[in-house]
Amino acid sequence: MGRVKKVLKWSLVVVALLFVGAQFYRPDRTNPPVDERKTMRANTQMTPEVAAVLQRSCKDCHSSETAWPWYSNVSPASWFLKNHVEDGRRQLSFSEWATYPKRKRERKLHEMCEQVESGEMPLKTYLPLHPSAKLSDEDRRLICDWTKQEEERQPETLPAQGGD
Repeated sequence: MGRVKKVLKWSLVVVALLFVGAQFYRPDRTNPPVDERKTMRANTQMTPEVAAVLQRSCKDCHSSETAWPWYSNVSPASWFLKNHVEDGRRQLSFSEWATYPKRKRERKLHEMCEQVESGEMPLKTYLPLHPSAKLSDEDRRLICDWTKQEEERQPETLPAQGGD
């Protein structure tokens, strides 16, 4: 029994040291600058209601305006969050909307509706610590109605792309 206690004690010491050591590697949590002319807000006919839902439920991962929570200061959670946000921005960035060609904008609008309707977005792993991000049936309807209208309205180029 003494040997088991000794192994557990040393295991806890090693885990604690690894945790403390991990705190010295902190990923950058800054947000890239936002050119408002390139944002989805500036280049769509977004209602205030849709803007509020996207702000509350999507912007942390899908824009360059992430509000980094307190636990993003603690490794290894900080590593997971940084990777998660980078992946979200790569998939769809509200801050870079005007840089997308027409086909991509249309596809992203279509995917937004599909993913909120199916419950894929917001991610289940995001919701426990961000309960206000949970979408109601009305939120999903607002987003889908808006994305369907916007798909029809997408011009070949946007002013921030140098067109029109």
